[in-house]
Amino acid sequence: MATPARRVSASGRPRRPRGIRTRRAILRRAVALASLEGLESLTIGRLAAALRMSKSGLFAHFGSKEELQCAAVDAAGEIFAEEVIRPTSGLAGLRRLRALCDHWFRYAELRAMPGGCFFTAASLEFDDRPGRVRDRIVELMEKWLLRLERTVREAQEAGEADRTVEARQVAFEIHALAMGANWRSRLFRDAAAFATARRGIQARIDQIAAKERRRR
Repeated sequence: MATPARRVSASGRPRRPRGIRTRRAILRRAVALASLEGLESLTIGRLAAALRMSKSGLFAHFGSKEELQCAAVDAAGEIFAEEVIRPTSGLAGLRRLRALCDHWFRYAELRAMPGGCFFTAASLEFDDRPGRVRDRIVELMEKWLLRLERTVREAQEAGEADRTVEARQVAFEIHALAMGANWRSRLFRDAAAFATARRGIQARIDQIAAKERRRR
């Protein structure tokens, strides 16, 4: 879902391994803060206060608020990849589709981010705000939707799923249920939101698999 953070400083000089580790730790905290308070609230001053660092120290890593926000989006994408995408790399077809959904729910339910799914919140916050930050969110979310769509197509090609079903539609439905579960869980404090969404997604996957079996 994400590309690794650039290994250069705000001045353009290559980063040393210690500097890379420090940057990663800073960005983990930045992502956690943004998940709670919103990405727009993430500033160098706010992050410096949370980390008890000087603003000048953070400027060595991020030259502006926008650069910090873009870096936080990339870091959130890398966390999502570690938690959701990479654990499913050895699977294919419907098994991978089910696993992607299971890992997404574990990521959201176990509160990998204190404010819930980073991308659910960031997508709603920046949907009408043009600029680099929105563009990066769009890019990563498009990759996630395409991954779901491609996995459905792989299942169709393997004869596991109904070939008459539109893969893009199924990906949209899965994503919408997952995003809706995070929204309801956070806004209404609904402990059953994720279980409800799980049932809906699994029922949809079972449906396209059953249609293929009946067609045969």
